[in-house]
Amino acid sequence: MRFGIDLGGTKTEIVALDRDGALRLRHRRPTPPDYPGIVETIAALVAQAERETGTRGTVGIGIPGSLSPATGLVRNANSQALNGQKLDRDVAAAIGREVRVTNDANCLAMSEAADGAGAGHRTVFAVIIGTGCGGGIVSSGRILDGPNGTAGEWGHTPLPWMTAAEFPGPRCWCGRHGCLETFLSGPALAADCDGPGARDAGAIPARAAAGEDRAAAALARHADRLARALGLIANILDPDVIVLGGGLSNMQHLYAKVPPLMARHVLGDVARTPIVQARHGDSSGVFGAARLWDSA
Repeated sequence: MRFGIDLGGTKTEIVALDRDGALRLRHRRPTPPDYPGIVETIAALVAQAERETGTRGTVGIGIPGSLSPATGLVRNANSQALNGQKLDRDVAAAIGREVRVTNDANCLAMSEAADGAGAGHRTVFAVIIGTGCGGGIVSSGRILDGPNGTAGEWGHTPLPWMTAAEFPGPRCWCGRHGCLETFLSGPALAADCDGPGARDAGAIPARAAAGEDRAAAALARHADRLARALGLIANILDPDVIVLGGGLSNMQHLYAKVPPLMARHVLGDVARTPIVQARHGDSSGVFGAARLWDSA
């Protein structure tokens, strides 16, 4: 049995996958605001899953950040209680076995490359555009982390080909200005459409479809910025497929609007990279976490 945990800002989810990849169990609990509570919640979910499945299994965890290869501590997590913590070691001590921890976008990429929208492709670049913004790379079935553990940290690169009106960009929680997260995430889209303080972009597509010019203009700016950001990835990585996950990946206009916009920024005479929606939806991250031991 393979247990996967998706540690999110509001909920923590566990799934159990059998050796054939079939889903055997799923549970969710609210994510506590404090670090000790987070560790306790993960340990409790694993114990519950093992009681219900009657078996012990490997444990993988996806987090909205990454582990530093220098210190082993969590860094760059937008769930700030995790930063500076030895999450893998603390959870391992709590459940009595080694665990694997990686960025949640890596988990998305792993899941979609295995049996999702990226299946059959050698190199998959997976994007999370939701509350935050991130990316992950899987090539030939393996996550690409790099020696610094930062491969795929797309959300904290600057928006390429900024216009004068965009420069230098909003200040990001990471301390920099103009990160993709400040332009492409759900809260960023909401703020661009409805002003500072707005955070919920869920109704913007429906408002645009109903004829609201402000909503339509915000969606057009967002699609253009996403196209520029993905064009840069095509120029550097040239993946076989780009998979979109996260809440904003449900905006269906992206799959028609972004590819031709992206083609303008791809260096070369062709721009054939398909952009597809994650097949497993918001389950991709937790399924990918369960698969973190597959390449052991």
